[in-house]
Amino acid sequence: MGGNTDVFGAAEFISELCHTNVDSPFPVWQSGTISPCVNQLLLGSLSHAVIAITSACYISVPRLTHIASALPIGWGFRAASTLLMALMFIGDLVLVFELQAPGIYLDVLADGCGILAWLVHFGAVLALQRSMYRRTRGPALLPVLLILSIPNLAFILTACVQEINHLGVSQPPQVVRLALTVTRAALVLVYILGYIFPCYRTQRDLLSCNAEDAAPLIVTFEPDGGVTVAEDGCSWLSRLLYLWLNPLLRRGKRGELEKPCDVFQLPYRLRTKAVTLRFYQCWQKCLHPRGLERPERQDRLPRGNLQDNNWSEAEPERMCEGGAQCDVKLLQVLHKAFGLRYYLLGVLKLVASMLAFAGPLLLGGLVGFMETEGAPLSKGVWCAVGLFASTFLAAGLRNVFVYEVSKVALEARAAVISTIYSKALKVSASVLARFNMGEVVNFMSTDTDRVVNFFNSFHEVWSLPFQFVLALYLLYLQVGVAFLGGVAVAVLLVPLNKVLASRILENNKHMLLHKDGRVKLMTEILFGIRVLKYYNWEEHFTQKIAETRKKELHHLKLLKYLDAVCVYTWAALPVVISILTFITYVLLGNNLTAAKVFSTLALVGMLILPLNAFPWVLNGTLEAKVSLDRIQRFLTLQDQDLTVYYSQVCPEDPLSAVEMDQASFSWKQSEEDDSISVPDDKTEDGSLKRSFYLHALNLSIKRGSLVAVVGKVGCGKSSLLAAITGELTRSGGEVFVRGREQGFGLAVQEPWIQHATVQDNILFGRDFDSTFYQAVIEACALADDLNILPGGDQTEVGENGVTLSGGQKSRLALARAVYMDKEIYLLDDPLAAVDADVAHHLMEKCILGILKNKTRILCTHRIEFVDKADVVVLMDNGMIVKTGTPNEVLSLVKAPKDCKNNSNAKEKDAIGREEEEANEPELVAELKMFGEEQKQMGKLSWAVYRSYWRAVGGCIAVAVLLSLFLMQASKNVSDWWLSHWISHLKDNTTELVSLSADPLLTLTFLSPERLMFHAPDRGSETSGNVSSELKFYMTVYGSLAAANTVFTAARAFLFAYGAICAATVVHKRLLSSVLKATMTFFDTTPLGRILNRFSSDIYSVDDSLPFVLNILLANVFGLLGMLLVMCYGLPWVLLPLLPLGVLYYQTQCFYRHSSRELKRLCSLTLSPVYSHFSETLSGLSTVRASGHTARFEEENERRLEQNQRCLFNSNAAMQWLDIRLQMIGVTVVTGISLIAVIQHQLKSIDPGLVGLSLSYALSITNLLSGLIFSFAQTEMQLVSIERTEEYSTNIPQEPQEASTEVLESWPEKGRVEFVGAVLVYRPGLPNALDGVSLEVLPGERVGIVGRTGSGKSSLFLALFRMVELNQGQILLDGVDISSVRLSNLRSKLAIIPQDPFLFSSTVRENLDPHGRHPDFRLLDALEQCHLGDVVQRIGGLDSEVGERGKSLSVGQRQLLCLARALLTEANILCIDEATASVDHKTDMLLQKTIREKFKDKTVLTIAHRLNTIMDSDRVLVMHAGKVVEFDSPAALCQREDSVFQKLLRGGEDRV
Repeated sequence: MGGNTDVFGAAEFISELCHTNVDSPFPVWQSGTISPCVNQLLLGSLSHAVIAITSACYISVPRLTHIASALPIGWGFRAASTLLMALMFIGDLVLVFELQAPGIYLDVLADGCGILAWLVHFGAVLALQRSMYRRTRGPALLPVLLILSIPNLAFILTACVQEINHLGVSQPPQVVRLALTVTRAALVLVYILGYIFPCYRTQRDLLSCNAEDAAPLIVTFEPDGGVTVAEDGCSWLSRLLYLWLNPLLRRGKRGELEKPCDVFQLPYRLRTKAVTLRFYQCWQKCLHPRGLERPERQDRLPRGNLQDNNWSEAEPERMCEGGAQCDVKLLQVLHKAFGLRYYLLGVLKLVASMLAFAGPLLLGGLVGFMETEGAPLSKGVWCAVGLFASTFLAAGLRNVFVYEVSKVALEARAAVISTIYSKALKVSASVLARFNMGEVVNFMSTDTDRVVNFFNSFHEVWSLPFQFVLALYLLYLQVGVAFLGGVAVAVLLVPLNKVLASRILENNKHMLLHKDGRVKLMTEILFGIRVLKYYNWEEHFTQKIAETRKKELHHLKLLKYLDAVCVYTWAALPVVISILTFITYVLLGNNLTAAKVFSTLALVGMLILPLNAFPWVLNGTLEAKVSLDRIQRFLTLQDQDLTVYYSQVCPEDPLSAVEMDQASFSWKQSEEDDSISVPDDKTEDGSLKRSFYLHALNLSIKRGSLVAVVGKVGCGKSSLLAAITGELTRSGGEVFVRGREQGFGLAVQEPWIQHATVQDNILFGRDFDSTFYQAVIEACALADDLNILPGGDQTEVGENGVTLSGGQKSRLALARAVYMDKEIYLLDDPLAAVDADVAHHLMEKCILGILKNKTRILCTHRIEFVDKADVVVLMDNGMIVKTGTPNEVLSLVKAPKDCKNNSNAKEKDAIGREEEEANEPELVAELKMFGEEQKQMGKLSWAVYRSYWRAVGGCIAVAVLLSLFLMQASKNVSDWWLSHWISHLKDNTTELVSLSADPLLTLTFLSPERLMFHAPDRGSETSGNVSSELKFYMTVYGSLAAANTVFTAARAFLFAYGAICAATVVHKRLLSSVLKATMTFFDTTPLGRILNRFSSDIYSVDDSLPFVLNILLANVFGLLGMLLVMCYGLPWVLLPLLPLGVLYYQTQCFYRHSSRELKRLCSLTLSPVYSHFSETLSGLSTVRASGHTARFEEENERRLEQNQRCLFNSNAAMQWLDIRLQMIGVTVVTGISLIAVIQHQLKSIDPGLVGLSLSYALSITNLLSGLIFSFAQTEMQLVSIERTEEYSTNIPQEPQEASTEVLESWPEKGRVEFVGAVLVYRPGLPNALDGVSLEVLPGERVGIVGRTGSGKSSLFLALFRMVELNQGQILLDGVDISSVRLSNLRSKLAIIPQDPFLFSSTVRENLDPHGRHPDFRLLDALEQCHLGDVVQRIGGLDSEVGERGKSLSVGQRQLLCLARALLTEANILCIDEATASVDHKTDMLLQKTIREKFKDKTVLTIAHRLNTIMDSDRVLVMHAGKVVEFDSPAALCQREDSVFQKLLRGGEDRV
């Protein structure tokens, strides 16, 4: 019986729960479908219980201690859908109670289980996100759990639909339940969608809705080394308020942001590698739909492999191989890669713009409320709440928009820079020659910046017109047609603004052209500073720079005055529009009210922004278009197409390494993109002027042979090597190179050295093999040099090897080539720059030793070594004259009998002058150097502000500040007068007439009791009184406004004048100081660092600094005026203002510490990006020939990543501050509105003043953030003043004073006397000259010889006072040279320097910059140097010699430098190995010329070949800075113990 009762009880319980019959309490099927009981109990509650229990097991999963990686997007989808699912069940539960349906208990149970299950599951998902499952799709059980809930959902959905069909929509809760069920179904789909996304967010970022992400990108990133990854994995609150940035800002405040590695890592989506890979994918997608078929790409990829010896599909540059095919536009790819996400951000912009207009409308409502006595309190409260909500939301959305856009801009920047770099590595040298290096670097710097800035301004292009139209409509609602009065002026100013904008653009273009010219000239001056000082040309080049600067300043002046007109219209327009609008409104017979006035004022303020900003936005867009076109032109250049260039057919002889069959090549800068045309179709002038041709070359080189290429200067030896490496344009015939995939070992004539350690230069990216490395050092005769260098092979060699001598550079470049261990070696005169001992060593140990089994092609002038070659090739005028054995060919080359080489050529004892700054890895050393440059840490010193004040001029500066004060005061007083007028009108309101009012306006802003009519029985007297009173108010208001415009104009033009004065003074001081600096300064300072002062820093002083300083001063005075008016109108506002002021001060202090250091880090990390690019362009032939392009791209990526990191953190810090300032602004607006409402209740309020305070408060956020940003920007730009001031005052200067005045003819005799001369380059280094005493008689010819580092070049340096003596003296004709003015001394001496440096101007200017000699003298000098034909061929004396003389070969440049010396009238000539790159025959003729031309002069010659000094009167032998021997060559040869005789014999033994 008990059992029966139990059973009965259970059945009853179930029937009660399910609301079913007791006889059948648990029906499975009902009404043609599964019963609700089974569905909710088994499929619903039970399955949810399983989900809850299983999920609970995962909550306790072990967590990761350090999470650096980004959260895969799929987890985000699952977490969100799970939480929303729980909310859906809660909503359903509420509706169940509302409906009170029969099966209420069943529904409550099912919903309760659902809520519990999904909340527990939400917890499990969160736990799994921070566990080892983070980088996977999670446990496989999770999707199974989800599937358990799907049948229940399907049956509920069916039941709901049936019930609604049966009952209709009479019960809204039932419809809502259906909606909730449908939403649950959608959430299940979203949850499943989470599994579709890849689990590696770094590999493929599908957070962006972009179409380009078609397949996962497999990317491997370097470990972050424990550095925090910015933003990734943070909560939404942390992202909204940038809380993740707080640790970084705290470190900045403690002064711990010193190195780029101190800042956060980039989020994975923004990593340069991820961005470039994604960008490349998009390029491919744009490429192929345009009909570029796949086979071509198949062909292309191996070509990349051949080039790089490495896989390199991911290079964005692969887009375009051959100009004609490359139809892909950069803009199109940018659009595809970043477009959709970027356009969607426009929605945020739209909403924020619309919310901004809510402010003036709600302000009108609040003022209307205060004007109406007895108005309901709720109206005021709602207006205050509305003001708070609209300003709060607008601030948040605007902040998110700016931040997200900056992230897209960063991605675009990384993509464009990487693309340009990759392209530069692929463009053939003959095509790249169209651009000079500065232009190409500009593509990466200026042009890329302009394109990236377009991302910030594009959304303004559509939003500004939208804001303008909306503001006009709202103005119309406020004042009816009266708004046309003010707007007419604004519209009339639009054409003016357009004219101004176009004139500004035009002047800007001209100014930049002159700036480019000035920077180019300055670059050359810095590169040739040694030559400049030797020849005493500083004054001439100062004059040249001054002329270019004058033209630049002319356009800058016009720019600044045009800017001033713009600033004037921008500042004066609001006042003019307001006056005209109100006067028109009153003259139309309307009644001004406080609500109307201040709403209108606020709207006019919003109207001005689009009007003034639009021309600038348009200009920015046009500039971006120009830059985009320039970059596009570069990207469509023809690439090196090696598969077309080289023959694919192997020659019959398997031993053949290089084959040429009737091959013709040119350096021609053909404009045709694709065609390889024969050069003869150009005009004679045009073709010969700029190009050199190799004609019909037939050459066969066997594997493992040594081929010597000989010929006179300029015959085409170097071009032959360039033709083999594929750098030229092939215009006919065939060329085949076996094993070219492996690359070549190339040592070019002008050694290219990287800014790295000696070891890094030799390894060149290869692994360190100690045994082989030591063998290479020994073979290249570098062991002794490494012992001399302070840090051995860890010594950093500076830019382009500036701290090494010429011979060391040459051998270092050779060592790099040897260490590459290639099959084919191309050696371009590596023996020219070394003495006989070293040359013999290199030949025996290196070329015939370590390289003995390699194929070697050696170009050389050293005939004594040619007999060691297997084959000799004689070239002349771009053709191979003879190929054969050494005996066959040497008979055609007339070698002088005694042609021993005893040079220490290009060994300038620079070792003594080296600045070895670090024994660290490259980047650390590089940053160390830059760290030194950025000495100033923390805030700027007052001295910087003082120096700029002085540069502007004290009187001008005071006048600017005074005009600013008067401008702000007149504006605030005119606004106060308006509010006073309104208050007066309110007091006399019964006597005023309102003729018309817009009904909509009446509803919105005016209460009916304010629409008053004056009584009809009043006389005309009152009316006249009113009109005279109105006239009085209007006159005062108009006068104040007129005064404001005058002061505004004064401020604008005075400021422009002050900026021009400062720009002139700063540049003049800087140039004067740098050109007077000592040579030690130039030897120890990277040229890029000095050049930065003259380019970016001067540009900042010219343009950026005045611009931001103007904004800053306007903001400071504007804020002060605003605070005064607000406190006057509402004294209670001081209560919230004081704590907010303290908070503002604390926040901006906290920000500024970090901001300043982050900006400095941005500058610090930017220079290595550009310097690496310049360095790559300089050594492009070496990089390409050796197959290292992929490694260089990675290096560029690494450096760019460093800079992007700093930029990202800097941008984020700005937004961190912005959101806080916005919140302060929101608090001020809310505080004022609440105070106004409270005071209205207390009946102690003036609506006019409240309106004025509130209309000011609405713009306080912009002012607060504008103030801090403009201050930070001004500080940033003042760093340029700090840097220029440092070089204007703190660098070592050459002594300019003179204690002895010498005659014009001094030194008449040419007697040179060294008396105990001691010279030390820097303390701690050995003496370069150690007590040298000698006397050179007038007219005597003295040869100077000695080993590397013996002090030969130091004699010349001391004689020219490039370095001052530490002890002793040098006398010229008995006069101590230290007492003579430097310019006098150097102008009386002539020198043929070791480095043949030419300026990129005409032949005439290079020979005779001062224009002192007639043409026939110049041509005669050229003839004597055997350059007459060459100069005639390139176009005569007025033909350009190219960038640093690139149109001439190295030997021809040396000859031109010799011609310079022939033109001087000096009695003392110093020759510093002037014929190192000249063939023997020419050298003999030159020696003869020198002997004849300088027969009565004193000649000091540092020997290059011993035969050149054998006819000297005496020979000076130097060793370790001391004079070892000084006697005639004959006497020295007779002495058995003579060092000179040993040198002579050493050379003879080897010949």
